[in-house]
Amino acid sequence: MPSKLEQLKSMTTIVADTGDMESIRAFQPTDCTTNPTLILKAAQMDAYVHLVDEAITWGRKGGKQAGQVTDRLAVNFGAELSKIVPGRVSTEVDADLSFDTQAMIDKARELIADYKARGVGRERILIKLATTWEGVQAARVLQAEGIDCNMTLLFSLVQAQACAEAGAFLISPFVGRILDWYAKATGEKYTAETDPGVLSVRAIYNYYKAHDIGTVVMGASFRNTGEIEALAGCDRLTIAPALLQQLAETDGYLARRLLMPVRNIEVPARLNPDEKTFRFLFNEDAMATEKLAEGIRLFTKDLRSLRDMVAKKLAA
Repeated sequence: MPSKLEQLKSMTTIVADTGDMESIRAFQPTDCTTNPTLILKAAQMDAYVHLVDEAITWGRKGGKQAGQVTDRLAVNFGAELSKIVPGRVSTEVDADLSFDTQAMIDKARELIADYKARGVGRERILIKLATTWEGVQAARVLQAEGIDCNMTLLFSLVQAQACAEAGAFLISPFVGRILDWYAKATGEKYTAETDPGVLSVRAIYNYYKAHDIGTVVMGASFRNTGEIEALAGCDRLTIAPALLQQLAETDGYLARRLLMPVRNIEVPARLNPDEKTFRFLFNEDAMATEKLAEGIRLFTKDLRSLRDMVAKKLAA
């Protein structure tokens, strides 16, 4: 019998959640995603010194600031990753721009232009935006320009509803971080079937399919393979190398858990939230509110660490 990873690949598009190219070569996913945390980690590995050095040399010659060089470094990784995966590479807009619509739009355009200069077309790239109200509005503009967006740090149905109405290409609901919040808040232990993160993604998936919404649902931020198996059949799943390895080494039958078409499942009426509705419904969800804020803080912290590393190398 094929491994659970091979079975999962037959029903779900696998996306590697890493900047480590050797892991991507080993597991042969269709797409891959990066973020400041993953780029920071990969940039400190000996195998990728040449990508860091290229960005530093470019920055010195052009008199660039650390932030510009950090962008260059992210595209360096993305361009190399695009040579390995046949599908899309996700590159994240700076987390500290998460509440500035125009700044996110401008940054996305710059990243796409840099990729184009490397010979990587926009059809190979997803621009990752935090799912704030401002991020959703940035996605609306970018999608109209043919720049596909991956809406990250998504924890609630109202975020998913807003992304759908903005025409976002893909959303990344965070499974593990939802579980983290509920485990801490309740002290309970959850199974894969009662996992609040799993249930959240299933609800969003069913809502999208029942309303014939084309936005791709990609579960993210997994804590264990049980969560992944419970979402078998989701459009896409982005999985870290350690969990990909566990799935590759595990035998046994893997059942499809998310089905199309959706039948005999009640879903909420389709909602196109305006700003007031979005902010109110989002504020009603303590978990989503706290985890979005925390996620932006953590990504910003790692982005600053990456910029500090770049600044020291520029000055050396």
